[in-house]
Amino acid sequence: MQPPPHEARGDAARDAPWSRSECQAWTGALLLGTCLLYCARVSMPICTVSMSQDFGWNKKEAGIVLSSFFWGYCLTQVVGGHLGDRIGGEKVILLSASAWGFITAATPLLAHLGSAQLVFMTFSRILTGLLQGVYFPALTSLLSQKVRESERAFTYSTVGAGSQFGTLVTGAVGSLLLDWYGWQSVFYLSGGLTLLWVCYVCRYLLSEQDLILALGVLAQGLPVARHSRVPWRQLFRKPSVWAAIFSQLSAACSFFILLSWLPTFFKETFPGSKVTEPSLYGSSCRYGGGVALDTLRVPGTRGLVPKSPGLEGSLCSMVMGLGLSSVCALCLGQTSSFCKSVFFASASIGLQTFNHSGISVNIQDLAPSCAGVLFGVANTAGALAGVVGVGLGGYLIETTGSWTSVFNLVAAISSLGLCTFLMFGKAQRVDLSPAREDL
Repeated sequence: MQPPPHEARGDAARDAPWSRSECQAWTGALLLGTCLLYCARVSMPICTVSMSQDFGWNKKEAGIVLSSFFWGYCLTQVVGGHLGDRIGGEKVILLSASAWGFITAATPLLAHLGSAQLVFMTFSRILTGLLQGVYFPALTSLLSQKVRESERAFTYSTVGAGSQFGTLVTGAVGSLLLDWYGWQSVFYLSGGLTLLWVCYVCRYLLSEQDLILALGVLAQGLPVARHSRVPWRQLFRKPSVWAAIFSQLSAACSFFILLSWLPTFFKETFPGSKVTEPSLYGSSCRYGGGVALDTLRVPGTRGLVPKSPGLEGSLCSMVMGLGLSSVCALCLGQTSSFCKSVFFASASIGLQTFNHSGISVNIQDLAPSCAGVLFGVANTAGALAGVVGVGLGGYLIETTGSWTSVFNLVAAISSLGLCTFLMFGKAQRVDLSPAREDL
């Protein structure tokens, strides 16, 4: 049965790539949105030491609060990709951002509702994780639909650089706010800025009617106009899909461990320093990775074949993001110098940003028709590993009394992911029917 003409026209308009001016406007807005996503995400790791002192938490309890974010984060990855593929990633992003911005700003109030601060903070982090979990799958879906293939890696890398800008801004400004106004001010700032960003995008880039329509579709249980089916069985028969999923698992787990524990590492190892999250280097690495990937891609090709420049770009990114990053993590565990620690931590975090240019674009090459939901599956695996990894990091610190064990764990996880991708990674489309795949 054919959809009505007005629905067909609506789907065509929604699937049409952005014009250059639209792409520039949305790239800037999404860059800022990703920055604010990480501002809200790293507010808790930055404030953990001060909150532990106020509430009497030990390392294991602090690890519970930090890892609880990922319990929520892993549950909405596939949902976020599915919603992005169906109703549009930009709508999913804005609806979730308005909710996590409000919760972040309200976190200090939740902490003083009663005496069970550990329970309330754990609950708020789970809820924040649930809401932020839809962001990157919806973003992947949005960019795969709206950005031309020849510009996709650069755009994704530019938008993703907001993760480093966000941690950098929150680390620098958060340190000052902690000293001047207390840990509560960090949550007020990051949550308030997120709500302002939502208002800006709603007013200038997205019509109110689109959001109302998206809410109506969600309320009706997702019987949306787009008629598509994810070929799960076909996808999961391909080793290249499993390689992308396991690589994302390794990259996300190691990144989440560093993201959660580096602020505490610097606070305890170098008490007089103001460094909480060295991330400036990461922004330039992510940008450079996107430029390199787009340079290595073949313009105008729909699906890249094995041994193609697209695969070579992904492999290059993975060697930088998982291989060299793990070496820097090992070096970080062996030095007692503040300057060297800042350098190796910055390099480890920065080099890991190549993973986003490699894995995310590789998933879009493998299955552009369902990139959002497939990335959701991969990021779910990464978030589950993050739950275990962050909690295990706290346990290792508490039991061994040494930070070296944590950085060795990061290096081991990254090395496993790299070896898997080197053995099985490809860039050929796998979401086509067998007959079309052979053409």
